[in-house]
Amino acid sequence: MKFLFDLFPVILFFIAFKLKGIYVATAAAIVATFMQIGWLWLRKRRIDGMLWASLAIIVVFGGATLLLQNETFIKWKPTVLYWTFAVVLVLAERLFSKNLIRAMLVGQFQLPAPLWAKLNWSWAAFFVFMGIANLYVAFNFSTDLWVNFKLFGGTGLMLLFVLAQALLLARHIDEGGDKQ
Repeated sequence: MKFLFDLFPVILFFIAFKLKGIYVATAAAIVATFMQIGWLWLRKRRIDGMLWASLAIIVVFGGATLLLQNETFIKWKPTVLYWTFAVVLVLAERLFSKNLIRAMLVGQFQLPAPLWAKLNWSWAAFFVFMGIANLYVAFNFSTDLWVNFKLFGGTGLMLLFVLAQALLLARHIDEGGDKQ
């Protein structure tokens, strides 16, 4: 359910684009992100930093798209979001010795410290790649193809990456305590 919740703005963007075009889709994505935060706030759930970052980026880039009637800004939004995630992962590790991937997943499984580090760096690299892929598709193909890529290509690549990570890490998972 969390996966679908996280995809809600993208799905709504896709549907609105197909029905009414890029500007209605952009407004729908902004509203959907506000709705996500409102839903979590009403249910007294924690609103994580990634969702706040996503809101800020969609408001800035979506707002610029609507204000200037220029779809270039919304096409940059996924790249800025992906690269923000990559920078946060790297800076948290380098400046604060904090592995954010470990912090998010430590309750679900345990790994030796070197594997947590590799996992953190692989996610940072994946986010850099996704940003580049988004720009390539956004500025070398039609807006319609970019919107399809945003939902199906981006989601598909993310699922493939998570599956590959799971397969590579499965043999290293320690059912005992977390190794420092």
